Amino acid sequence: MTVRRLPTALLVAFTAVLAVAPALVSASAALAHGFSSVVFADLSHDEDGRTVATLQLEYDLLVVSAADTQQDDDFFRAGTAAFDARDDAAMATAVRDHRDTVSRYLDERFTVRTTGGDAGTCTLGALDTVTMTVQEGVPYVVLPLAVDCPPGEAHVVRSTLFPDEEGYVTGTKTILTYDIDLHAGSAALDASTPEFSTAQSTWERFWEFFRLGAEHLLTGIDHILFLLALIAGSRKLREIVLAATVFTIAHSVTFILAATKVVNLPSIIIEPTIALSIAIVAAWYLFRLWREGEAATELTRDSGPLGLDRAGWLRLLVVFCFGLIHGLGFASALGIDEPWSWTLLWSLLVFNLGIEAVQIGLIALVFPVLVLLRRRTPRLAMWATGALAVAVTLAGLIWFVQRVFGWD
Repeated sequence: MTVRRLPTALLVAFTAVLAVAPALVSASAALAHGFSSVVFADLSHDEDGRTVATLQLEYDLLVVSAADTQQDDDFFRAGTAAFDARDDAAMATAVRDHRDTVSRYLDERFTVRTTGGDAGTCTLGALDTVTMTVQEGVPYVVLPLAVDCPPGEAHVVRSTLFPDEEGYVTGTKTILTYDIDLHAGSAALDASTPEFSTAQSTWERFWEFFRLGAEHLLTGIDHILFLLALIAGSRKLREIVLAATVFTIAHSVTFILAATKVVNLPSIIIEPTIALSIAIVAAWYLFRLWREGEAATELTRDSGPLGLDRAGWLRLLVVFCFGLIHGLGFASALGIDEPWSWTLLWSLLVFNLGIEAVQIGLIALVFPVLVLLRRRTPRLAMWATGALAVAVTLAGLIWFVQRVFGWD
């Protein structure tokens, strides 16, 4: 009976990563889909033809931000008590009782104006109706506001809600849907592009959603680590191309289905599963190193269709299944909630193109370096990829536990 040994290089890599694991994971955990918020805004006409802006804001964030900036301690106490009790009626009442505080906060950070003609700043109506809803398992307050605007050719919406300088969240995005001025569609506003005009050109709209998709992958360290685990576990260009293609097909399908509300899974399932997928894909490579021992740096012989053996096809199946889950995560990040339309599909496809551009760019940068390293210094390549796989496995497992139990 032959007993396989864990490669010496892998043992060294494992020990080194364990030494820095606490700092590594604590630093990266804050970047993995945390400490950010999404505001949902809709600008359209009601049944009587009046212009209405309907805002959906994360309830507890609105309470602490408005109470702090407007110096309303009573709102903070009433709002947080209602939130802690998870009492929808009490939360809505707290907002209504402190409507002046909330209105002042919104007036400073959410504005609508018209352009062309007798253009000017629009007046937002009072908070006469306050209701509650849930977005991704989080209580949101719904605030419909009448919008009284001077005549104009187009509307311009500006949102700087929950800015970074308030210190509660970072990277807030406002997802705007609109059906006004003979235009309908969606837009994404953030600190770099806080304004949107209904007169926006096709190219401007394309770039906006492309940039949003690219930024989401670049700032979503969990998705980045998943991709790095795929790259580290691929020895040949064929392997990474097949893995990336399968991942793209899978997440594109569920991304569009989830964004158009055909498929809907709660974040309490999506986020832990994404974390677990990271750990499994990275651990898969560690297991491969263990099975092959010190010969892990040598190219294996091709076998089967497309040069893959049974283990290679099983790996693709695993990547496909996890790609389906990652697509649901991409959709929840975009957060568009509007009826099906070709304009909506176009926006989703462009968002997905932004994701794919970053994915292809990362592969083009990392994989050639890894191939060169394996050919010239195979032992160093094993140390590097082994350390990466250990770190990614630990990060994925810790995130999984955090997300299952709701720990920060």
